Amino acid sequence: MPVLATPRLRIRPLEPNDLQSCCDLFASIGWNDQTRGTEEIIARRQSWLTWTIAGYRELERLYQPPLGERAVVSRDDDRFIGLVGYVPSFEPFQRLRSFGENSKAGRTMELGLFWAIHKGSQGQGLATEAATALITHAFTTMAVDRIIATTGHDNLASIAVMRRLKMHIDAYGQPHPGLQVVGTLQASKSDGP
Repeated sequence: MPVLATPRLRIRPLEPNDLQSCCDLFASIGWNDQTRGTEEIIARRQSWLTWTIAGYRELERLYQPPLGERAVVSRDDDRFIGLVGYVPSFEPFQRLRSFGENSKAGRTMELGLFWAIHKGSQGQGLATEAATALITHAFTTMAVDRIIATTGHDNLASIAVMRRLKMHIDAYGQPHPGLQVVGTLQASKSDGP
């Protein structure tokens, strides 16, 4: 996937020297497992970063979609702001009203959209800007028909981003950790390569 540019951002592949920035991001948004020590958290982030970078190459070799997170950096000063990316999302989506409301449906795979913005950069529309760039790329270059985003019922900031992206939002009323709030966006007929 090429480096994508928006008015304020560049979305680029992660690099080995992004480790500390990724650690800082996850600490700022409270996504570190507090039961683990600092050394283990860093080791796990390092393992994830190495795997993500290798995934870019291997997925391309297999002619697969460019899954994985990308760095979101400021165009002005190259400051690391957060992550955005395409992720596989494997849930029983057909249980949702907008997918047919089949209560016995099993899991299906959808192309998911991920974003995480450093706490100090939130509230400026940067998640929406970065996600819009990936949506545009998915619909126009990759010819994707649908993209989704998932979050928890209590993640009001992510739900607000989904709304700004004009996603159809569907909340699942049954207890299910990965199927709480789902935003769906269909490609328009004018999208495409």
